[in-house]
Amino acid sequence: MSIDYKNQPKSSVELDYLGLRNNGSALWNLTPAQLYEQAIKNKEAVLTDKMALRVLTGKYTGRSPEDRFIVDEDSSRDKIDWNNINKPVSEEVFDNLHKKVVDYLDGKSLYVKDLFCGADPKYRLNVRVVSEVAYHALFAHNMFINPSDDELKNHEPGFTVLAAPNFQADPEVDGTRTNTFILCNLKKKLILIGGTLYSGEVKKGIFAVMNYLLPQMNVMPMHCSANMDKDGKTAVYFGLSGTGKTTLSADSDKILIGDDEHGWSDNGIFNFEGGCYAKTINLTADNEPEIFETTQMPGTILENVVLDKDRVPDFDDDSLTQNTRCAYPISFIPNASDTGLGNHPENIIFLTADAFGVLPPISKLTPEQAMYHFISGYTAKVAGTERGVDEPQATFSACFGSPFMPLHPTVYAELLAEKIRKHNSNVWLVNTGWTGGMYGTGNRMSLLHTRRLLTEAIEGNLKTGAFTKEPVFGLQIPENVDGVPVEILNPRNTWKDKEAYDKKAKELANMFKKNFEQFADKAGEDLLKAGPLL
Repeated sequence: MSIDYKNQPKSSVELDYLGLRNNGSALWNLTPAQLYEQAIKNKEAVLTDKMALRVLTGKYTGRSPEDRFIVDEDSSRDKIDWNNINKPVSEEVFDNLHKKVVDYLDGKSLYVKDLFCGADPKYRLNVRVVSEVAYHALFAHNMFINPSDDELKNHEPGFTVLAAPNFQADPEVDGTRTNTFILCNLKKKLILIGGTLYSGEVKKGIFAVMNYLLPQMNVMPMHCSANMDKDGKTAVYFGLSGTGKTTLSADSDKILIGDDEHGWSDNGIFNFEGGCYAKTINLTADNEPEIFETTQMPGTILENVVLDKDRVPDFDDDSLTQNTRCAYPISFIPNASDTGLGNHPENIIFLTADAFGVLPPISKLTPEQAMYHFISGYTAKVAGTERGVDEPQATFSACFGSPFMPLHPTVYAELLAEKIRKHNSNVWLVNTGWTGGMYGTGNRMSLLHTRRLLTEAIEGNLKTGAFTKEPVFGLQIPENVDGVPVEILNPRNTWKDKEAYDKKAKELANMFKKNFEQFADKAGEDLLKAGPLL
């Protein structure tokens, strides 16, 4: 007996607006079980020993930022911060590729998922994902918010992702950089993806759209994790990869609102997503038990994870990529929020892994300093993390997520500062990197001490204590923190060679100032004064 895949709830809006003619062969809003069957039948995936779904994404095991373009059109042209990340492409190139993708997909079975991005109904975006692969539909089911059957009937797509991962562009003819393309047309509310199977393009494509739309509604989009204690006290954690954003927000004593993308409106914090997309390299049940447990559950997607002969995942094997991941519904985390909503954050934490050993383990920022460090988005790469990296290298990513920010960084920084002032939020800069010297001579900051510092800050125990002003960056360092050795609070005290510290601190300060030159033309005097004091 054949299984009927076409009896699923669907929107009244068909695919004609995309130019697609094969509405009859489209499979709408399939359940995870049905998508499992399709992915396995199509040879897109295999089952692990615990019935999770393992997918190999082929040539691309991460995003392709060099192949991402925004269409240069009249409705958004003057709002976009055009740069080497937000690169323009003409409407003609987009329209020609759109037609080619439609012709390529004509007659193929397509997988359609109608979803929401945004837990707050007032600010959510109706999203539709259309792909030639079932894997993308299951990923979208896990990562976005799923409407009820009644909501689906009236679901009109506010933005569509049209993915043809097996279609290859011809750069000489099509005007792309390579065979791969991720093109966002804000006027047509359409993202075209071709030449890459990696599902992160779907997730981050919609995130960039939210980062374009929400500031125009006075809502702050944030690349951050967020949690809330039993009393409703909310904290958000910004940080680039490797700074501890996921680890430090994963607290069994708190409610996890979300691990990656949020908005801050007049109503409070809201998660954009309905799932989590976590790195799994070197994952163990001891170091991150909640995330590890999701990898043992049916419904989770494992991307580019090596399996042994018994289909057991080997999370230590990076032979395919360092960027191994798992995508799962947030409900798989026991202490996850049911609503994806939180109160206005009392505490905002900027995480940085300073491999130069210069920044304090915790310091309090003024609103102006918060804007400066938010725009800077600093962390450091260490030797061995990338080919050619032999010593620590400063990395700056504006707003802790510049690849996904279509507007100028000062737009987000000013919006964040406005909300910090309005809600009297405390902002903390936390160094999860090195102390007692730079990478190679010093030691990595103790996770135990970092957690203790955060606990004291979030519980409000540092607000009334005494602070010392650090002379290079002008940071306010607490003089005493219960449960933390006093000698580690001021980084200069942890270095045996004080002159070496002073030299390295000035070196890092100059890196900050040089990086900030690109924003100086749109930064006010108060913001420029909030940087290093040199």
